[in-house]
Amino acid sequence: MARPSVRHSLTGKGQPSRGYLAIPTLMWALTNGPSGAYGQLQPPPGPAVQSALELIQAPSPSGAPLTLTLRDALERARHNDASYNAAVSDRRVAHEDRVQARAALLPSLNFHSEYLGTQGNGHLPSGRYVTNDGVHVYRIWGVFHQDFSPATFQRTAYHRASAAEALAQAKEEIARRGLTVTVTKAYYGLVVAQRKYATAQESLAQAQRFLGITQNKERAGEAAHSDVIKAQIQFDQQKQAFQEAQLGMEQARLALAVLLFPNFNENFTVVDDLEAEPVLPSFSEVQAMAQRENPDLRAAVAALRQARLDVSAARAAFLPTLTTDVDYGIEANAVALKSTSITDPTLRLPNLGYFATVTLNVPIWNWGATRSKLKQAEFHRQQAQLELTQAQRQLLANLYALYDEALAARTEAESLREAARLAAESLRLTGLRYEAGEATALELVDAQNTLTQARNAYDDGQARYRAALANLQTLTGSF
Repeated sequence: MARPSVRHSLTGKGQPSRGYLAIPTLMWALTNGPSGAYGQLQPPPGPAVQSALELIQAPSPSGAPLTLTLRDALERARHNDASYNAAVSDRRVAHEDRVQARAALLPSLNFHSEYLGTQGNGHLPSGRYVTNDGVHVYRIWGVFHQDFSPATFQRTAYHRASAAEALAQAKEEIARRGLTVTVTKAYYGLVVAQRKYATAQESLAQAQRFLGITQNKERAGEAAHSDVIKAQIQFDQQKQAFQEAQLGMEQARLALAVLLFPNFNENFTVVDDLEAEPVLPSFSEVQAMAQRENPDLRAAVAALRQARLDVSAARAAFLPTLTTDVDYGIEANAVALKSTSITDPTLRLPNLGYFATVTLNVPIWNWGATRSKLKQAEFHRQQAQLELTQAQRQLLANLYALYDEALAARTEAESLREAARLAAESLRLTGLRYEAGEATALELVDAQNTLTQARNAYDDGQARYRAALANLQTLTGSF
Protein backbone atom coordinates (compact mmCIF):
# COMPACT_ATOMS: atom_id res chain seq x y z
CA MET A 1 0.00 0.00 0.00
CA ALA A 2 1.57 3.22 -1.10
CA ARG A 3 1.62 5.93 1.51
CA PRO A 4 2.54 9.55 0.72
CA SER A 5 5.19 10.92 3.04
CA VAL A 6 6.14 14.37 4.28
CA ARG A 7 8.96 15.75 6.41
CA HIS A 8 7.67 16.26 9.89
CA SER A 9 9.32 17.87 12.93
CA LEU A 10 8.55 16.13 16.19
CA THR A 11 8.70 17.30 19.73
CA GLY A 12 8.53 15.08 22.76
CA LYS A 13 8.08 15.81 26.45
CA GLY A 14 8.25 19.55 25.83
CA GLN A 15 11.69 19.37 24.18
CA PRO A 16 12.67 20.89 20.85
CA SER A 17 12.78 18.71 17.79
CA ARG A 18 15.77 16.35 17.61
CA GLY A 19 15.58 15.90 13.87
CA TYR A 20 13.25 15.82 10.90
CA LEU A 21 11.49 12.55 10.26
CA ALA A 22 10.24 11.29 6.91
CA ILE A 23 6.86 9.81 7.90
CA PRO A 24 3.67 9.00 6.06
CA THR A 25 0.92 11.56 6.29
CA LEU A 26 -2.80 10.93 6.37
CA MET A 27 -4.20 8.84 3.55
CA TRP A 28 -6.01 10.63 0.80
CA ALA A 29 -9.08 8.51 1.37
CA LEU A 30 -9.40 9.81 4.89
CA THR A 31 -8.72 13.45 4.09
CA ASN A 32 -11.00 13.42 1.04
CA GLY A 33 -13.71 11.08 2.30
CA PRO A 34 -17.42 11.63 1.83
CA SER A 35 -17.74 13.32 5.18
CA GLY A 36 -15.06 15.95 4.73
CA ALA A 37 -11.53 16.42 6.11
CA TYR A 38 -10.36 15.42 9.53
CA GLY A 39 -9.38 17.98 12.14
CA GLN A 40 -5.78 19.09 12.30
CA LEU A 41 -3.64 17.16 14.78
CA GLN A 42 -1.23 19.42 16.66
CA PRO A 43 1.94 18.20 18.39
CA PRO A 44 1.82 18.36 22.17
CA PRO A 45 2.74 21.84 23.35
CA GLY A 46 5.48 22.56 25.86
CA PRO A 47 8.37 24.92 26.58
CA ALA A 48 11.78 24.39 25.03
CA VAL A 49 14.01 22.65 27.54
CA GLN A 50 17.71 22.20 26.87
CA SER A 51 19.01 19.03 28.47
CA ALA A 52 22.54 17.94 29.21
CA LEU A 53 22.30 15.31 26.50
CA GLU A 54 21.58 17.91 23.83
CA LEU A 55 24.77 19.73 24.73
CA ILE A 56 26.88 16.86 23.40
CA GLN A 57 24.98 16.49 20.16
CA ALA A 58 26.88 17.29 16.98
CA PRO A 59 24.48 18.28 14.21
CA SER A 60 25.61 18.53 10.64
CA PRO A 61 27.29 21.85 9.72
CA SER A 62 24.41 22.96 7.51
CA GLY A 63 21.80 22.18 10.16
CA ALA A 64 19.91 19.96 7.69
CA PRO A 65 19.39 16.31 8.70
CA LEU A 66 21.39 13.57 7.05
CA THR A 67 19.38 11.26 4.81
CA LEU A 68 20.71 7.72 5.17
CA THR A 69 20.04 4.59 3.18
CA LEU A 70 20.69 1.13 4.58
CA ARG A 71 24.00 1.06 2.70
CA ASP A 72 25.02 4.37 4.28
CA ALA A 73 24.07 3.09 7.72
CA LEU A 74 26.13 -0.07 7.28
CA GLU A 75 29.17 1.92 6.14
CA ARG A 76 28.95 4.25 9.11
CA ALA A 77 28.48 1.40 11.56
CA ARG A 78 31.60 -0.37 10.27
CA HIS A 79 33.66 2.71 11.05
CA ASN A 80 32.27 3.13 14.56
CA ASP A 81 31.55 -0.33 15.96
CA ALA A 82 34.24 -1.37 18.45
CA SER A 83 33.69 -5.14 18.15
CA TYR A 84 33.95 -5.14 14.37
CA ASN A 85 37.03 -2.93 14.37
CA ALA A 86 38.64 -5.23 16.95
CA ALA A 87 38.23 -8.07 14.44
CA VAL A 88 39.74 -5.84 11.73
CA SER A 89 42.72 -5.09 13.98
CA ASP A 90 43.20 -8.81 14.69
CA ARG A 91 43.26 -9.50 10.96
CA ARG A 92 45.86 -6.77 10.39
CA VAL A 93 48.00 -8.09 13.24
CA ALA A 94 47.77 -11.61 11.78
CA HIS A 95 48.92 -10.26 8.42
CA GLU A 96 51.99 -8.69 10.01
CA ASP A 97 52.69 -11.98 11.82
CA ARG A 98 52.76 -13.71 8.45
CA VAL A 99 55.15 -11.08 7.08
CA GLN A 100 57.45 -11.61 10.08
CA ALA A 101 57.28 -15.40 9.74
CA ARG A 102 58.29 -15.18 6.10
CA ALA A 103 61.17 -12.87 6.97
CA ALA A 104 62.36 -15.33 9.63
CA LEU A 105 62.93 -17.97 6.92
CA LEU A 106 65.42 -15.77 5.08
CA PRO A 107 69.00 -14.89 6.03
CA SER A 108 69.49 -11.75 8.07
CA LEU A 109 72.28 -9.20 7.74
CA ASN A 110 73.21 -6.80 10.54
CA PHE A 111 75.90 -4.23 11.16
CA HIS A 112 77.79 -4.68 14.41
CA SER A 113 80.18 -2.16 15.97
CA GLU A 114 81.96 -2.30 19.34
CA TYR A 115 84.75 -0.53 21.14
CA LEU A 116 86.54 -2.41 23.92
CA GLY A 117 88.62 -0.24 26.23
CA THR A 118 90.95 -2.24 28.50
CA GLN A 119 93.01 -0.95 31.40
CA GLY A 120 96.71 -1.30 30.75
CA ASN A 121 99.07 -3.27 33.01
CA GLY A 122 102.05 -0.92 32.74
CA HIS A 123 104.33 -3.48 31.11
CA LEU A 124 102.72 -5.18 28.11
CA PRO A 125 100.59 -3.57 25.39
CA SER A 126 97.92 -6.29 25.70
CA GLY A 127 96.28 -4.78 28.83
CA ARG A 128 94.94 -6.49 31.92
CA TYR A 129 92.28 -8.72 30.24
CA VAL A 130 93.62 -11.78 28.48
CA THR A 131 90.72 -11.89 26.02
CA ASN A 132 91.90 -8.60 24.48
CA ASP A 133 95.20 -8.17 22.70
CA GLY A 134 95.47 -4.47 23.43
CA VAL A 135 94.10 -1.61 25.47
CA HIS A 136 92.07 -0.49 22.42
CA VAL A 137 90.04 -3.04 20.42
CA TYR A 138 87.61 -2.11 17.65
CA ARG A 139 85.04 -4.49 16.19
CA ILE A 140 83.32 -3.38 13.03
CA TRP A 141 81.70 -6.07 10.96
CA GLY A 142 78.60 -7.24 9.18
CA VAL A 143 76.89 -10.34 10.57
CA PHE A 144 75.19 -12.87 8.29
CA HIS A 145 72.86 -15.23 10.20
CA GLN A 146 70.85 -18.23 9.04
CA ASP A 147 69.06 -21.03 10.89
CA PHE A 148 68.69 -24.47 9.33
CA SER A 149 66.13 -26.80 10.85
CA PRO A 150 63.33 -29.09 9.67
CA ALA A 151 60.83 -26.31 10.44
CA THR A 152 62.82 -23.95 8.22
CA PHE A 153 62.76 -26.28 5.22
CA GLN A 154 59.10 -27.17 5.75
CA ARG A 155 58.23 -23.49 6.32
CA THR A 156 56.04 -24.54 9.22
CA ALA A 157 56.01 -21.17 10.99
CA TYR A 158 55.13 -19.33 7.79
CA HIS A 159 52.31 -21.71 6.89
CA ARG A 160 50.98 -21.49 10.44
CA ALA A 161 51.00 -17.69 10.27
CA SER A 162 49.15 -17.90 6.94
CA ALA A 163 46.53 -20.16 8.52
CA ALA A 164 46.21 -17.72 11.45
CA GLU A 165 45.67 -14.86 8.99
CA ALA A 166 42.98 -16.86 7.17
CA LEU A 167 41.33 -17.54 10.52
CA ALA A 168 41.43 -13.83 11.41
CA GLN A 169 39.95 -12.93 8.02
CA ALA A 170 37.11 -15.39 8.56
CA LYS A 171 36.41 -13.96 12.01
CA GLU A 172 36.41 -10.45 10.56
CA GLU A 173 33.83 -11.55 8.00
CA ILE A 174 31.74 -13.14 10.75
CA ALA A 175 31.86 -9.89 12.70
CA ARG A 176 30.96 -7.86 9.60
CA ARG A 177 27.94 -10.01 8.82
CA GLY A 178 26.84 -9.99 12.44
CA LEU A 179 27.06 -6.20 12.45
CA THR A 180 25.01 -6.13 9.25
CA VAL A 181 22.23 -8.04 10.99
CA THR A 182 22.32 -5.68 13.97
CA VAL A 183 22.23 -2.53 11.85
CA THR A 184 19.55 -3.93 9.54
CA LYS A 185 17.26 -4.69 12.47
CA ALA A 186 17.87 -1.28 14.03
CA TYR A 187 17.43 0.51 10.68
CA TYR A 188 14.13 -1.13 9.82
CA GLY A 189 13.10 -0.93 13.45
CA LEU A 190 13.17 2.84 13.04
CA VAL A 191 11.37 2.65 9.69
CA VAL A 192 8.61 0.51 11.21
CA ALA A 193 8.43 2.78 14.27
CA GLN A 194 7.91 5.77 11.96
CA ARG A 195 5.20 3.89 10.09
CA LYS A 196 3.48 2.95 13.34
CA TYR A 197 3.68 6.59 14.39
CA ALA A 198 1.96 7.60 11.17
CA THR A 199 -0.66 4.87 11.62
CA ALA A 200 -1.31 6.01 15.20
CA GLN A 201 -1.56 9.59 13.98
CA GLU A 202 -4.09 8.54 11.36
CA SER A 203 -6.05 6.43 13.85
CA LEU A 204 -6.21 9.37 16.25
CA ALA A 205 -7.52 11.56 13.47
CA GLN A 206 -10.13 8.91 12.64
CA ALA A 207 -11.18 8.69 16.29
CA GLN A 208 -11.42 12.49 16.44
CA ARG A 209 -13.58 12.52 13.33
CA PHE A 210 -15.77 9.69 14.64
CA LEU A 211 -16.28 11.57 17.89
CA GLY A 212 -17.38 14.65 15.97
CA ILE A 213 -19.79 12.62 13.83
CA THR A 214 -21.42 10.94 16.84
CA GLN A 215 -21.79 14.26 18.62
CA ASN A 216 -23.45 15.77 15.56
CA LYS A 217 -25.73 12.75 15.16
CA GLU A 218 -26.67 12.88 18.85
CA ARG A 219 -27.61 16.57 18.56
CA ALA A 220 -29.72 15.71 15.53
CA GLY A 221 -31.40 12.88 17.42
CA GLU A 222 -29.95 10.23 15.07
CA ALA A 223 -27.59 8.49 17.57
CA ALA A 224 -27.72 7.44 21.18
CA HIS A 225 -25.52 8.97 23.85
CA SER A 226 -23.83 5.59 24.23
CA ASP A 227 -22.31 6.11 20.78
CA VAL A 228 -20.77 9.37 21.97
CA ILE A 229 -19.36 7.62 25.04
CA LYS A 230 -17.94 4.86 22.86
CA ALA A 231 -16.40 7.41 20.50
CA GLN A 232 -14.88 9.33 23.43
CA ILE A 233 -13.33 6.14 24.83
CA GLN A 234 -11.97 5.28 21.39
CA PHE A 235 -10.47 8.76 21.05
CA ASP A 236 -8.75 8.55 24.47
CA GLN A 237 -7.32 5.12 23.63
CA GLN A 238 -5.99 6.28 20.29
CA LYS A 239 -4.45 9.35 21.89
CA GLN A 240 -2.55 7.12 24.31
CA ALA A 241 -1.51 4.81 21.46
CA PHE A 242 -0.23 7.84 19.55
CA GLN A 243 1.95 8.89 22.48
CA GLU A 244 3.31 5.35 22.82
CA ALA A 245 4.08 5.23 19.10
CA GLN A 246 5.95 8.52 19.35
CA LEU A 247 7.97 7.19 22.29
CA GLY A 248 8.76 3.98 20.41
CA MET A 249 9.96 5.98 17.41
CA GLU A 250 12.29 8.09 19.52
CA GLN A 251 13.71 4.99 21.22
CA ALA A 252 14.30 3.33 17.86
CA ARG A 253 16.09 6.47 16.67
CA LEU A 254 18.35 6.42 19.72
CA ALA A 255 19.21 2.76 19.21
CA LEU A 256 20.24 3.39 15.60
CA ALA A 257 22.13 6.61 16.40
CA VAL A 258 24.38 4.75 18.84
CA LEU A 259 25.45 2.42 16.02
CA LEU A 260 26.01 5.05 13.35
CA PHE A 261 27.75 8.06 14.86
CA PRO A 262 30.94 8.50 16.91
CA ASN A 263 29.19 11.29 18.84
CA PHE A 264 25.60 11.60 19.97
CA ASN A 265 23.70 12.80 16.90
CA GLU A 266 20.01 12.31 16.18
CA ASN A 267 19.81 14.77 13.30
CA PHE A 268 19.23 12.23 10.53
CA THR A 269 16.47 10.59 8.53
CA VAL A 270 16.26 7.11 7.05
CA VAL A 271 14.90 6.09 3.67
CA ASP A 272 11.81 3.88 3.83
CA ASP A 273 12.50 1.21 1.21
CA LEU A 274 10.50 -1.64 2.75
CA GLU A 275 8.25 -1.80 -0.30
CA ALA A 276 11.22 -2.67 -2.52
CA GLU A 277 11.52 -6.22 -1.24
CA PRO A 278 14.69 -8.10 -2.28
CA VAL A 279 14.30 -11.35 -4.18
CA LEU A 280 14.88 -14.58 -2.26
CA PRO A 281 17.03 -16.98 -4.35
CA SER A 282 16.18 -20.64 -4.71
CA PHE A 283 17.42 -23.06 -2.05
CA SER A 284 19.91 -24.67 -4.43
CA GLU A 285 21.49 -21.28 -5.14
CA VAL A 286 21.59 -20.44 -1.44
CA GLN A 287 23.15 -23.80 -0.62
CA ALA A 288 25.88 -23.31 -3.24
CA MET A 289 26.66 -19.83 -1.88
CA ALA A 290 26.81 -21.15 1.68
CA GLN A 291 29.29 -23.87 0.74
CA ARG A 292 31.45 -21.32 -1.03
CA GLU A 293 31.13 -18.20 1.13
CA ASN A 294 30.43 -19.35 4.69
CA PRO A 295 32.94 -17.69 7.09
CA ASP A 296 32.26 -20.09 9.97
CA LEU A 297 33.31 -23.01 7.80
CA ARG A 298 36.39 -21.13 6.60
CA ALA A 299 37.32 -20.35 10.19
CA ALA A 300 37.00 -24.00 11.20
CA VAL A 301 39.14 -25.13 8.23
CA ALA A 302 41.81 -22.53 9.04
CA ALA A 303 41.82 -23.55 12.71
CA LEU A 304 42.31 -27.22 11.74
CA ARG A 305 45.15 -26.32 9.40
CA GLN A 306 46.78 -24.26 12.13
CA ALA A 307 46.48 -27.16 14.59
CA ARG A 308 48.06 -29.59 12.11
CA LEU A 309 51.00 -27.25 11.60
CA ASP A 310 51.42 -27.03 15.36
CA VAL A 311 51.80 -30.83 15.40
CA SER A 312 54.44 -30.62 12.66
CA ALA A 313 56.35 -27.96 14.59
CA ALA A 314 56.20 -30.05 17.77
CA ARG A 315 57.59 -33.07 15.92
CA ALA A 316 60.37 -30.99 14.40
CA ALA A 317 61.60 -30.18 17.92
CA PHE A 318 62.92 -33.77 18.16
CA LEU A 319 65.36 -33.18 15.26
CA PRO A 320 68.74 -31.42 15.26
CA THR A 321 69.09 -27.78 14.26
CA LEU A 322 71.98 -26.00 12.58
CA THR A 323 72.80 -22.31 12.98
CA THR A 324 75.39 -20.39 10.98
CA ASP A 325 76.85 -16.94 11.65
CA VAL A 326 79.38 -15.37 9.28
CA ASP A 327 81.06 -12.15 10.42
CA TYR A 328 82.99 -10.00 7.95
CA GLY A 329 84.89 -6.86 8.98
CA ILE A 330 87.69 -5.89 11.35
CA GLU A 331 88.63 -6.65 14.92
CA ALA A 332 91.82 -4.73 15.56
CA ASN A 333 93.55 -2.26 17.84
CA ALA A 334 92.88 0.55 15.35
CA VAL A 335 90.18 1.42 12.86
CA ALA A 336 92.25 0.64 9.78
CA LEU A 337 92.48 -1.91 7.04
CA LYS A 338 96.05 -2.75 8.13
CA SER A 339 97.88 -2.55 11.45
CA THR A 340 101.53 -2.73 12.50
CA SER A 341 102.54 -5.95 14.20
CA ILE A 342 103.49 -5.57 17.87
CA THR A 343 106.29 -8.10 17.58
CA ASP A 344 107.62 -6.78 14.29
CA PRO A 345 107.04 -3.03 13.73
CA THR A 346 108.13 -3.37 10.10
CA LEU A 347 105.38 -5.83 9.37
CA ARG A 348 101.88 -4.54 8.42
CA LEU A 349 99.12 -7.12 8.76
CA PRO A 350 95.64 -6.97 7.14
CA ASN A 351 92.72 -6.40 9.52
CA LEU A 352 89.80 -6.98 7.14
CA GLY A 353 88.55 -10.56 7.08
CA TYR A 354 85.86 -12.99 8.16
CA PHE A 355 85.20 -15.73 10.63
CA ALA A 356 82.32 -18.22 10.68
CA THR A 357 80.49 -19.95 13.51
CA VAL A 358 78.50 -23.11 12.82
CA THR A 359 76.45 -24.49 15.71
CA LEU A 360 74.82 -27.93 15.69
CA ASN A 361 72.24 -28.54 18.40
CA VAL A 362 71.08 -32.12 18.96
CA PRO A 363 68.26 -32.59 21.49
CA ILE A 364 68.91 -35.54 23.77
CA TRP A 365 67.00 -35.24 27.05
CA ASN A 366 64.70 -32.65 28.55
CA TRP A 367 62.55 -34.75 30.89
CA GLY A 368 59.76 -35.30 28.38
CA ALA A 369 58.94 -31.64 27.77
CA THR A 370 59.17 -31.97 23.99
CA ARG A 371 56.96 -35.07 23.94
CA SER A 372 54.44 -33.31 26.18
CA LYS A 373 54.27 -30.38 23.73
CA LEU A 374 53.64 -32.87 20.92
CA LYS A 375 50.74 -34.40 22.85
CA GLN A 376 49.27 -30.94 23.47
CA ALA A 377 49.42 -30.16 19.76
CA GLU A 378 47.73 -33.47 18.92
CA PHE A 379 44.94 -32.77 21.41
CA HIS A 380 44.35 -29.38 19.80
CA ARG A 381 44.29 -30.99 16.36
CA GLN A 382 41.65 -33.52 17.45
CA GLN A 383 39.51 -30.74 18.90
CA ALA A 384 39.85 -28.67 15.73
CA GLN A 385 38.77 -31.68 13.66
CA LEU A 386 35.66 -32.13 15.81
CA GLU A 387 34.84 -28.42 15.56
CA LEU A 388 35.11 -28.58 11.77
CA THR A 389 32.69 -31.50 11.48
CA GLN A 390 30.30 -29.78 13.88
CA ALA A 391 30.54 -26.55 11.88
CA GLN A 392 29.61 -28.48 8.74
CA ARG A 393 26.57 -30.04 10.41
CA GLN A 394 25.55 -26.75 12.00
CA LEU A 395 25.87 -24.93 8.68
CA LEU A 396 23.40 -27.27 7.02
CA ALA A 397 20.94 -27.05 9.92
CA ASN A 398 21.17 -23.24 10.08
CA LEU A 399 20.79 -23.01 6.32
CA TYR A 400 17.52 -24.94 6.34
CA ALA A 401 16.20 -23.04 9.37
CA LEU A 402 17.08 -19.54 8.12
CA TYR A 403 15.88 -20.22 4.58
CA ASP A 404 12.56 -21.52 5.91
CA GLU A 405 12.31 -18.42 8.09
CA ALA A 406 12.91 -16.11 5.12
CA LEU A 407 10.42 -18.03 2.98
CA ALA A 408 7.76 -17.90 5.70
CA ALA A 409 8.41 -14.18 6.32
CA ARG A 410 8.02 -13.41 2.62
CA THR A 411 4.75 -15.36 2.40
CA GLU A 412 3.47 -13.70 5.55
CA ALA A 413 4.34 -10.22 4.26
CA GLU A 414 2.37 -10.85 1.08
CA SER A 415 -0.63 -12.07 3.10
CA LEU A 416 -0.44 -9.12 5.50
CA ARG A 417 -0.29 -6.67 2.59
CA GLU A 418 -3.61 -7.99 1.31
CA ALA A 419 -5.08 -7.98 4.82
CA ALA A 420 -4.15 -4.31 5.27
CA ARG A 421 -5.75 -3.44 1.94
CA LEU A 422 -8.96 -5.25 2.86
CA ALA A 423 -9.04 -3.64 6.32
CA ALA A 424 -8.79 -0.17 4.75
CA GLU A 425 -11.65 -0.97 2.39
CA SER A 426 -13.70 -2.42 5.27
CA LEU A 427 -13.26 0.76 7.29
CA ARG A 428 -14.33 2.88 4.36
CA LEU A 429 -17.49 0.85 3.78
CA THR A 430 -18.32 0.61 7.50
CA GLY A 431 -17.95 4.38 7.80
CA LEU A 432 -20.42 4.89 4.95
CA ARG A 433 -22.84 2.43 6.52
CA TYR A 434 -22.61 4.13 9.92
CA GLU A 435 -23.31 7.55 8.44
CA ALA A 436 -26.29 6.00 6.65
CA GLY A 437 -27.51 4.54 9.94
CA GLU A 438 -26.95 0.92 8.82
CA ALA A 439 -23.99 0.09 11.13
CA THR A 440 -23.42 0.46 14.84
CA ALA A 441 -20.70 2.45 16.54
CA LEU A 442 -19.20 -0.81 17.77
CA GLU A 443 -18.78 -2.03 14.20
CA LEU A 444 -17.06 1.20 13.20
CA VAL A 445 -14.68 1.09 16.18
CA ASP A 446 -13.88 -2.53 15.43
CA ALA A 447 -13.12 -1.65 11.80
CA GLN A 448 -10.80 1.16 12.91
CA ASN A 449 -8.92 -1.11 15.31
CA THR A 450 -8.68 -3.84 12.69
CA LEU A 451 -7.10 -1.43 10.22
CA THR A 452 -4.56 -0.23 12.78
CA GLN A 453 -3.63 -3.78 13.73
CA ALA A 454 -3.43 -4.89 10.08
CA ARG A 455 -1.11 -2.04 9.12
CA ASN A 456 1.15 -2.54 12.10
CA ALA A 457 1.27 -6.27 11.42
CA TYR A 458 2.13 -5.61 7.77
CA ASP A 459 4.95 -3.25 8.75
CA ASP A 460 6.30 -5.80 11.24
CA GLY A 461 6.05 -8.50 8.58
CA GLN A 462 8.11 -6.49 6.11
CA ALA A 463 10.76 -5.80 8.74
CA ARG A 464 10.78 -9.49 9.69
CA TYR A 465 11.45 -10.44 6.07
CA ARG A 466 14.40 -8.00 5.86
CA ALA A 467 15.81 -9.33 9.14
CA ALA A 468 15.39 -12.92 7.90
CA LEU A 469 17.32 -12.10 4.73
CA ALA A 470 20.10 -10.48 6.76
CA ASN A 471 20.35 -13.57 8.98
CA LEU A 472 20.44 -15.84 5.94
CA GLN A 473 23.21 -13.76 4.40
CA THR A 474 25.41 -14.42 7.45
CA LEU A 475 25.75 -17.91 5.95
CA THR A 476 25.78 -17.10 2.24
CA GLY A 477 27.14 -13.59 1.83
CA SER A 478 25.28 -10.91 -0.11
CA PHE A 479 22.88 -11.91 -2.86
